[in-house]
Amino acid sequence: MSSTTPEPNATQIQLTRQWLEQVVIGLGLCPFAAQPLLENRVRIQICDSTTEGRLLEALHAELDWLDQQSAAELETTLLVLSGMLADFADYNQFLNRVDALLAAFSWQGKYQVASFHPQYCFAGVVPEAAENLTNRAPYPILHLIREDSLSAALARTDRPEDIPAQNIRRVNALRTEEVRRLFPWLFSIT
Repeated sequence: MSSTTPEPNATQIQLTRQWLEQVVIGLGLCPFAAQPLLENRVRIQICDSTTEGRLLEALHAELDWLDQQSAAELETTLLVLSGMLADFADYNQFLNRVDALLAAFSWQGKYQVASFHPQYCFAGVVPEAAENLTNRAPYPILHLIREDSLSAALARTDRPEDIPAQNIRRVNALRTEEVRRLFPWLFSIT
């Protein structure tokens, strides 16, 4: 690789951070995301595992790492899956294994995993619906969230139950050129 070509992991980190800044924070989809990012308490970790077993090992290691850090040091991790689960149906099915891992290691109630994917589609919603954009990211991502931090953030938010509907209204209001600028990977799929 030439010195002017970024390493694959650096590119994936850059695109994930750009999505986080421009979509998640820029569109206000998560009112809790800006502060941890500004304080450098968000870890973006690339996982290039190619089997579910290895991916579960990497997820366990990342949860264990997060468990050893205080929220003041590290609030959350975005585990970016670069080597597998490109198909949304496979990714969605894998989330059952994620839940089983949380239960097996007594992490339920301590951590939750939010899901993002380039082809994300909510149940009962057509793939082309704009509301799917709220969970579309440049790569399959497992977002590891501290339950205590989330509960505290929700307690400081007026009407947190309105967030999903507000997000849907926000992405439905995007003009075509905004969608193309914010979600370029959706248009590079052949």
